Amino acid sequence: MLKYLKEYNWPDMRRMIENGRLPPDTCDERLDGKLCVVTGATSGVGLEAVKSLHGAGADILMINRDERKSEAVADSLRRAGPGSVDYLIADLSSLARVREAIGGLVRLERPVDVLINNAGVHMTRLVLTPDGLETTFAVNHMASFMITLAMLPVMSRRGAGRILQVNSQGHRFFGLDLGDIDWRRRPFSGLRAYGAAKTAQLLCCREFADRLRGTGVTVNAMHPGAVKTGIGENNGRLYRWYNHHVVWKGLGDPSISGTALHYLAAARELEGVSGAYFNLTREEKPAPHALDRELGKRVWELSLRLSGMEG
Repeated sequence: MLKYLKEYNWPDMRRMIENGRLPPDTCDERLDGKLCVVTGATSGVGLEAVKSLHGAGADILMINRDERKSEAVADSLRRAGPGSVDYLIADLSSLARVREAIGGLVRLERPVDVLINNAGVHMTRLVLTPDGLETTFAVNHMASFMITLAMLPVMSRRGAGRILQVNSQGHRFFGLDLGDIDWRRRPFSGLRAYGAAKTAQLLCCREFADRLRGTGVTVNAMHPGAVKTGIGENNGRLYRWYNHHVVWKGLGDPSISGTALHYLAAARELEGVSGAYFNLTREEKPAPHALDRELGKRVWELSLRLSGMEG
């Protein structure tokens, strides 16, 4: 970690702070007839994303964990506009359930135009999944990695499409130790575990961009802004109280995230832009450790091995 801290510089940090104060760019582009797949869309950033995309005419396919909440969102969207709305149910902390969701995607009889990997969790204590993975890493990185990897050939064959990884400035917490991704040898830190997962996702975004070069499909990552979301609601009562009564007071409405994702998904000026990291809609330099291509290749190989997929 110390070697990366030395690579930070003040102009990059100043730009990050300035970007965080600016509203997102907006987009008037319509998405009629296009299919947008969004994970984790029953609340927060994901919900605002599907509302914005559907409002622009897009057909929506959500991948969510809760069927009751999914049906409620789908019903609301259907009443709001003409685009079709459907969903798949999957617990993205389980690699087996992720594979089932992938099966549903690859069997679609129509192309996916936009894929937004938004689902995420923040844990205050160490919880391992049935696969033996730390839950934050499983949901925030492995699920998005597997879904994106599976969609590469599907979207590449069509020669068009945009993939967006909802990342976070939390990647700057780092915490990534490829020899201890399940935190069995280190004291667990929720913030650093979150940083580890987001760092892994960001590093693999650049690897995906390399593999998509020349296909017409782009992949980018974005920080959705400092907004109120339901992330962390799975944690204890004290955490939830502090989140609602202290943290949220300094946060914005998640609708700005939906506006930003519409822009990144549809703006003509971003055609061909790939492998970038955006703070809402402004391209930004991520933390030095998230630019380490050698580390990225190691994360890629580890992710492939854990997923059991071929890349």
